[in-house]
Amino acid sequence: MNTPVTAKTTAPQLFRDRREAGRALAELLSGFRDHDDVVVLGLARGGVPVAFEVAASLRLPLDVFVVRKLGLPGNEEFAFGAIAAGGRIVLDDDVVRAGRVTQEQLRTVVERETRTLEKRERLYRGARPPLEIAGTTVILVDDGLATGASMRAAVSALREREPAAIIIAVPVAPESTCLALAGAVDEVVCASMPTLFAAVGQSYRTFPQVPDDEVRTLLSTPTTTPSELPHEQTLAEVVARSAIECRYGVPPDAVLDDFIGDAEFVLIGESSHGTEEFYDSRARITRWLIENKGFTAVAAEADWPDAYRVNRWVQGTGSDGSADEALSGFERFPAWMWRNTVVKDFVDWLHRYNAGRAQDLDRVGFYGLDLYSLHRSMQDVIAYLDTVDREAARRARARYACFDHSTAADGQAYGYAAAFGAGQSCEQQVVTQLVEMYAATLERLRGDGAEADELFCARRNAVAVKDAELYYRTMFRGRVTSWNVRDRHMAETLDALAEHLSSRSSSPAKIVVWAHNSHVGDARATEVGADGQLTLGQLVRERYGRRCRLIGFSTFEGTVTAADEWGGPARRMTIRRALPGSVEEAFHQAGVQSFFWSSQATGAADSVDSIRLARAIGVIYLPETERQSHYFHVRVPEQFDAYIHLDRTEAIRPLEPFGMWEESQHPETYPTGL
Repeated sequence: MNTPVTAKTTAPQLFRDRREAGRALAELLSGFRDHDDVVVLGLARGGVPVAFEVAASLRLPLDVFVVRKLGLPGNEEFAFGAIAAGGRIVLDDDVVRAGRVTQEQLRTVVERETRTLEKRERLYRGARPPLEIAGTTVILVDDGLATGASMRAAVSALREREPAAIIIAVPVAPESTCLALAGAVDEVVCASMPTLFAAVGQSYRTFPQVPDDEVRTLLSTPTTTPSELPHEQTLAEVVARSAIECRYGVPPDAVLDDFIGDAEFVLIGESSHGTEEFYDSRARITRWLIENKGFTAVAAEADWPDAYRVNRWVQGTGSDGSADEALSGFERFPAWMWRNTVVKDFVDWLHRYNAGRAQDLDRVGFYGLDLYSLHRSMQDVIAYLDTVDREAARRARARYACFDHSTAADGQAYGYAAAFGAGQSCEQQVVTQLVEMYAATLERLRGDGAEADELFCARRNAVAVKDAELYYRTMFRGRVTSWNVRDRHMAETLDALAEHLSSRSSSPAKIVVWAHNSHVGDARATEVGADGQLTLGQLVRERYGRRCRLIGFSTFEGTVTAADEWGGPARRMTIRRALPGSVEEAFHQAGVQSFFWSSQATGAADSVDSIRLARAIGVIYLPETERQSHYFHVRVPEQFDAYIHLDRTEAIRPLEPFGMWEESQHPETYPTGL
């Protein structure tokens, strides 16, 4: 049986409480709303508050299903099985053997828990008969799973009542448990699957025992009649009331001025690396920040040496003759991220803007924050040292030659070899080189101006080499470790850039950051913290507080430039409409095509301060695995300071679109063809 498992990963304490977890779970089950052949059963006691929110949201009948854990004698919290309503018993034979549970002990525990189970059923349901299960689809809800023993007992007992289908729905469980249960039911819907799972309660901010009185109250509260439930404004209604319409995705001047205030760092995201409107809106806002707020630099999710070539062009010091030529350094996949028509137009504008500045210090720079440029940065360090200290250049060549012995020119190949002992590590060499770059006394370069800028550039390249070596060496240890190396590098580069630019001026540097939402957003408000993952936005917020602003982008549907595999050609692909329960769907339902919205100005309504799915498309788009590949849970008001939503968007046009891009538009009905 190939049972679908709808699942995502979560952060510790993602849910405020069981009720919020139930609302998040209901969003994943929204396709069952108002079905007259579906019932919701909550496992007593902890699963009932979760199940109530599911049933109330979907307007489905609710009942309780009592399951009792069979605990090891002397260690009652450790289950060796479970017993469900109807007397169905499920045992974990391995635990029974390991715990040396005798037949007499087994009989004693089962009899005791059976009496408790029957008493609980009478207590919770009173005189009401159980819901009719035969021929219905049963959504079986708990507040979370660990081993899944109780759930397996419930499923076995339910089978005897002949339902048409059984769906297990839980807010949190380890992946192994969800997969193990998938073969026993028709579907498993798991809102979150922490990699580092220890206990269900870790995913809740508050996780008290559920009193019997609460269970009785919830079971006696109608869930099928909307008029009997208090109306709470939806996120879509809140947004429709408070969103500010934007032309071209740019807020009105007065709104933008009030929102930015005196901030020195404005981080502007994108929910894909290939959307025309995101790039255009970001460029327009950045122009406004430069012209009206005195911002002095743009720092992009781009490699330092490639971006610095653009920096030389826009400041009038490079040898390139055009923006197109200056951008030609972006050769590494995905080149379209920076070699596209919007970036070209912005770089052209910045070049003209700087040409009109009276002093060099008034010019605005363009810099890179990323670290993929292992070999290119090594070349630039050596090229710089060749101009100022040939002996230092010789030492740098000798140290960096370590990579020649390890692998030709592939950072990933180097990392694989170093991580698994198939090649030598170059860690010591790159650290030694970096220390020398900072310790060397180059008297003639201690002044201000172009020479100091070139020294700063060379040092940042040396840092990029050091961090890229670490990144590639750790990428095979786990995604989170290498991700954190990368985002810490971006944050440290931003700090160094701000310090360098501030040292040349009487006022602090003011920097706009261009990066993906997954970097700009605060990780503490999303599920990626499960493995300790950090983000640039989080690190900037922790350091600068209210001196920074985080802006995220979203879209409901349209097209995107992306590849379908790493290193593949750029394609113009149709984006599926946003999933039910997502931030993007709520913004679409607000009915405003292009708007700016800040949750800070709308109060703390539950519909705003809630867990929702959010979409993230990088340089690869996999519509056939949309939910698993491109969605994660976020707490809406905490991830960004503001959102800019553009309901329908189009693919960014690469400077060299080629035939593959021109011809690769999927039909609107992709992938069904209907």
